[in-house]
Amino acid sequence: MTERWVGLVISGEKVTVADAEVPDDGPLILQADLTWKLQTGSKPAAYYALSQLCSNYLRENGIEKVVIKASATSQSGVRLGHFHSAELRGVIQSAAASVCEVKVIPKAAVSKNFGDRKVDEYIKDTGFWGQEFNGKPLRSGSREAAMLLLAERKQA
Repeated sequence: MTERWVGLVISGEKVTVADAEVPDDGPLILQADLTWKLQTGSKPAAYYALSQLCSNYLRENGIEKVVIKASATSQSGVRLGHFHSAELRGVIQSAAASVCEVKVIPKAAVSKNFGDRKVDEYIKDTGFWGQEFNGKPLRSGSREAAMLLLAERKQA
């Protein structure tokens, strides 16, 4: 049975969104490839606005599952940008959980469980994306969010 899922990658002050119909097998059908940006000004107000955008989008589009890329440790130490991304990731997780099922998956787990290559190798492989997705065009910058959907379908 086909379901509608969204993959999200949160980095800095933006959220990359890959929205697709996910059949049991065959290519996913991309419905939207978006970027949501945190507005300038007051952080609490900006977080609230983005949380409302997220929950409204998921509700209005009948999204059944959201798959979010988890935080990762940094080899070079934690910087302020990591904290900002983590704050926004928490806001988005909360907003999504108010509408549907949410899974948070580390990139390393995707690399380990999806196939025989690392995520970054799949992301660079344009031919792979042509086989795995139909529908609207997928921007190369959104491939990591789309990869979350493929990995989750394989695990489901």
